[in-house]
Amino acid sequence: MVKLKINNQEIEAAEGSTILEAARANNIHIPTLCYLKDLTGTGACRVCQVEVKGARNLCAACIYPVSEGMEVYTNSKKALDARRGIVELMLSNHSKNCLQCIRNNNCELQRLAAQVGVREDAFKGEKTKPTFDNASDGIVRDTSKCVLCGRCVNACEKIQGLGVLNYINRGFKTSVGPVFDLSLKDVNCMQCGQCVNVCPVGALHEKETIHEVIEALNDPSKHVIVQTAPAIRAGLGEEFGMPIGTKVTGKMVTALKLCGFDRVYDTNYGADLTIMEEGNEFLHRVKKGGVLPMITSCSPGWINYCEREYPDLLDHLSSCKSPHMMFGAILKSYYAETKGIDPKDIYVVSIMPCVAKKGEINKKENVHEGMQDVDAVLTTRECARLIKMFGINFADLTDSEFDQDMFGEYSGAGVIFGASGGVMEAALRTVADILEKKELKNIEYKAVRGVEGLKEATLEIAGMEIHVAVAHSMKIAKPLLDDIRNGVSKYHFIEIMGCPGGCINGGGMPYISADIRNSGFDYKAKRAAALYTEDEEMPVRKSHENKQIQALYKNYLGEPNSEKAHHLLHTTYNKRERF
Repeated sequence: MVKLKINNQEIEAAEGSTILEAARANNIHIPTLCYLKDLTGTGACRVCQVEVKGARNLCAACIYPVSEGMEVYTNSKKALDARRGIVELMLSNHSKNCLQCIRNNNCELQRLAAQVGVREDAFKGEKTKPTFDNASDGIVRDTSKCVLCGRCVNACEKIQGLGVLNYINRGFKTSVGPVFDLSLKDVNCMQCGQCVNVCPVGALHEKETIHEVIEALNDPSKHVIVQTAPAIRAGLGEEFGMPIGTKVTGKMVTALKLCGFDRVYDTNYGADLTIMEEGNEFLHRVKKGGVLPMITSCSPGWINYCEREYPDLLDHLSSCKSPHMMFGAILKSYYAETKGIDPKDIYVVSIMPCVAKKGEINKKENVHEGMQDVDAVLTTRECARLIKMFGINFADLTDSEFDQDMFGEYSGAGVIFGASGGVMEAALRTVADILEKKELKNIEYKAVRGVEGLKEATLEIAGMEIHVAVAHSMKIAKPLLDDIRNGVSKYHFIEIMGCPGGCINGGGMPYISADIRNSGFDYKAKRAAALYTEDEEMPVRKSHENKQIQALYKNYLGEPNSEKAHHLLHTTYNKRERF
C-alpha cells in the first residue's frame, strides 16, 4: 500500500493501482467516458484529467499510477477547465440530435456534458464526414455520434477476438468502423452486439423494428403472437428503474397483453422442445458413431462466427433450430392447423436478448414455403420502448400468466437456457434420465454454471464417461474449436454462447452503466440468479416431463428427430466467405 492525498484527503491505495482506482475506492468521483474496467485503459478521451502536484501537465487518472506521497487535485480550476474543454471539443463534432437519438436520456455524453457544465456550442465549424450504415440485419452504425472512445474496438477484440472494428484514418478524419469503412454486413461481424452494449452514445445500436410490430398489431387480418426468451424476465425491469436481477415475469406478460397481442407465450416451451430434439440428437450420435463433439446451435451469433471462421466444423453443430425458431415453426403449423388459422395470417414476434436473432429469422435456411418461422424480433430494450409507447405504467402492473392453451407449460430446464451453462444442464437432465432409464433426483449440474471463464465437467451416466464443456464468447470458445480442428478434443458435448455470461448479457439487454461495470458489481450473476431461482421453484424441472411437449409429439410430431420434426425443427448451415 502507498499513502497519498486526493483533494487534501489522506488515503491509502494498492501499489500499482491508478489514480482513478484509488479515488473510486475512497468514494471520490472522477468523471470518465472511454474507461471500462478490464476492457479499456488507454486514456483515449482525457475526460478524467486531474492535476498532480509536481507534474508538468494534467494526467489521465485512468492510466496514471499512484505513488508514495502523491498529491492529486481532481477539481482544481485547471482540471475543471480542461475537462470542460475536452467535452466541448467532442460536442463540436457531434450530431447533437438528442431528441431523435435512440439513447436520449440514457446517454453517457449527455450526462457528462451536464456534469461538467457545458451549456453552449463553444466551437463551431466543419465536422468529420459521417458514415451511416444500417445494411446489416441487427446493428446500425452512425459515426456522426461517435466520440472515438474505443470501447467498441476493445469489446470486439477482447471479448470475441475478432477485431472487426478499429480506428480508420488520422487527425480530423479519424473514425471507428470496419476496414475501408465497409458495412458491418460485409465483414466478419457476428452481430453479437457486445459493441452496442458498451457504446456510451448512439453511434451503435440495434436496428429497431417496433413500428413494424405496431403495424401488425393494428392489422385486423393478423393473428399476432408474442414469445419471450427466458433472459427477458431477468432484465426488462431494469428499463423501468427496478434493481438488476429483478424477476418481472408476471408484469411482463400483463404489459404484452395490454399491448394487444393475441397470444403471449414463453419461449421456454421452445427451449423444452429444443432439448427433446437436441438431447436425442446427441444420444443418436453417441450410439451410432456420429460426429462428436456435438456443439449447441441456439446462439445465432455463434453460428455466424462458425460459418465464417470455422466452416470445417459445421458438421459438429447440432442441426436444431434455436428455441424461438422452433416455436415459430410450431405456431405456423400445429397451432395454425389446430386453431383453423391460415399460417400466412399468423405474425410471430420474438422478444429476445440478442441482436443476432434479427438476422437469424431472415436466413434462407429458416424460410419454408415462402414464410419465415418468426416475423419480427424485438430486443429487451425495444420491448421496454414499446411498453412505454403504449403508456403502460409497468411498475404498478399486477402479475398475469402466459396463455395456457397448447403451449402454456414449461419446465425449469427451459428457464435456465438464458444463462451460460443452462442449455448444457437442461440437456443433461433429459439425457441422463434416458440413458439411466429412470427418473434421477440429482438434477443440478452446478459444474457447468457460472458467468466467468471456461467450464468443464466429466459425468458418469449409465456407465459412460461423458466429457462436456461450456464456453461463452468466442475468445473462450476458440481454444476448444482449435482442439477439435486439430483432432485432440476430449469432449462429447459442448455448449457455446456468443455473449459473455450467455443470453442474460446479450447484445439486446438493458444497458449497464459504466459506473456499475467499473464498480465490480456482478450484474451477470444477478440476472442469472433470477433464472436459477425460478428453476428451483418450478414443479417440473426436466424438459421431457413437460406434458404439453409430450402432447405435441403424440398428436403431431410422432417422436423426437422424426421426419416431420426434422422438416420443421432442424436446419442446415453454410460456409460463408471470410473477409
